[in-house]
Amino acid sequence: MEVRLKKATEQDADIVYETQVKSFKPLLEEYKDYSINPGYETMDRVKARIHNPNGSFYLILADDRVVGAICVYWKENEQFWISPMFILPADQGKGIAQKSIILIEEMFPQAKSWELATIMEEERNCYLYEKMGYLKTGVTKRINEYANLVFYKKEC
Repeated sequence: MEVRLKKATEQDADIVYETQVKSFKPLLEEYKDYSINPGYETMDRVKARIHNPNGSFYLILADDRVVGAICVYWKENEQFWISPMFILPADQGKGIAQKSIILIEEMFPQAKSWELATIMEEERNCYLYEKMGYLKTGVTKRINEYANLVFYKKEC
C-alpha cells in the first residue's frame, strides 16, 4: 500500500471535516471529551487550520484514497506540533499512521523537535508514538472523569 501526503486546500475542507468527524466519533462517544475532541469541531475550525500561516493540514492518502489527515504547526520553523492526526476506523491498524509520521517528519528536516498529545487511556496511540521515538514529557492534563491527555516530545 502506497501512503502519501497531500497538502490540503480550501477545496479539501469538506473531505477533511468529514474524515475527521468519522475518525474521532468512537473516541468522542467513549470519552465524552466535547471540549477538545476534533470530532466535535466545526468546519470553520478545519478551515482555520488549512489557512494557518504557521501550519498546514495534509490529507493522508493510501493508494490514492483519503483515509485521514495530519495537521502540523510550527514555531520559528524549528519546533513542530502535530494536532490532530487521524485515520478512518476501517483503515486503522495497517501502518498508515506510522508511515504518515515518517513522511511528515521528512517534509520538515529543519525540525529540532516534534510534540503532540493524545488520550492517555488509548494505549494503541501511546504505543505508536513511543514506537516512533516520542517520549512522554511528564505532563498530563485531565480532560474529564473519563480521560486524560498525555504529552509527548521527540528531539531531533
